[in-house]
Amino acid sequence: MKDMTDIPALMAEIGQRAKTAAAELAFAPAEVKRAALEAAADAVWARRAEIVEENAKDIAFGRDKGLSDAMMDRLKLDEDRIKGICDGLRAVAAQADPVGAVMTEWDRPSGLHIQRVRTPLGVVGVIYESRPNVTADAGALCLKAGNAVILRGGSESFHSSGAIHACLVEGLRAAGLPEDAIQLVPTRDRAAVSEMLTMTDTIDVIVPRGGKGLVGLVQREARVPVFAHLEGIVHIYIDKAADPAKALEVVLNAKTRRTGICGAAECLLIHEDVAGTLGRDILGALAEAGVEVRGDATLQGIEGITPAQDDDWGREYLDMIVAAKVVPDVDAAIAHIRQYGSNHTDCILTEDDACADRFFQRLDSAILMRNASTQFADGGEFGMGAEIGIATGKMHARGPVGAEQLTSFKYLVTGNGTVRG
Repeated sequence: MKDMTDIPALMAEIGQRAKTAAAELAFAPAEVKRAALEAAADAVWARRAEIVEENAKDIAFGRDKGLSDAMMDRLKLDEDRIKGICDGLRAVAAQADPVGAVMTEWDRPSGLHIQRVRTPLGVVGVIYESRPNVTADAGALCLKAGNAVILRGGSESFHSSGAIHACLVEGLRAAGLPEDAIQLVPTRDRAAVSEMLTMTDTIDVIVPRGGKGLVGLVQREARVPVFAHLEGIVHIYIDKAADPAKALEVVLNAKTRRTGICGAAECLLIHEDVAGTLGRDILGALAEAGVEVRGDATLQGIEGITPAQDDDWGREYLDMIVAAKVVPDVDAAIAHIRQYGSNHTDCILTEDDACADRFFQRLDSAILMRNASTQFADGGEFGMGAEIGIATGKMHARGPVGAEQLTSFKYLVTGNGTVRG
């Protein structure tokens, strides 16, 4: 490996190694990739004590940096979460291999038979912040889709990511696949990020996974195509026809289960007909659970609610804080979400089918939900085994990005001495 202080040379070498590995991975048999992921899961579990030990170093580093409680929660690994990482690796391993799958095929009057088949993207660069489990998720999904991957984890998760990465490499080695198929950038130097964004010769797509600062930087500076995952400014509209018991349970779960994930609810829009009844009950329950509720003028008469400021609309708190606003109807809720949302995940709570249809038709978020917690906005919960992120852009991939979304396609055209007249 090259000199750690010469970042351009270091990254160029990593890129070249990834490109060489990707050429081999593109035709690696499905059972070999599966074996690599299963062996990686075994390694993670066997080395769980070591991973927790490395994670403790990251926790200390994060504490010294003054990370918020939500960020510290994202960073923390314990035996349960490590088991979750193993389960994710095994789930991805067990999925059908997307590479080579025939998406559609047809015959032409000319005598040609045409197939459109899935093919790997090539080399994926993943830039992420504090969550160390992304190391395993991204590595597994890229491998499953026949891609090499260059992982650049956050400085906060440096040691945890290194320990998990070593297990992925052990899996590759056990299956006889190139170890360069999953590489972790071995430096905290931010110059490595800037370098990745311009490696058009070796990286085919960049996936940023983190806060607004990181994603904004990537979108501004990248010369490589990007799967954008911006903020999760998640709205829940509580309609006048909401079922009170369902609504209470869903909102509490959507806000408080884990506040630091992108599917956590950040803003409640409450129909004016139920603001003083169901709305009051839900806001009271949130406050009782320790959530700071920032309400509009209509809601400020309710005990324990603090006044919302202009910048509370369209804000991703990732904390025990929620904004709340009263709206006259579903159209006003839709208008608010269009103005302040991030096209990530938005939800309606209602028993009125026509109202739900209107919400689904008129909003264009990557994920729209009805009567379900927005914390389900997750590739694992969608049956993808894991996800590399939730894409909020409109090109190529949208919503949870799993193995299938990490492929492109090519056309296979077969003739029989066929010529064009």
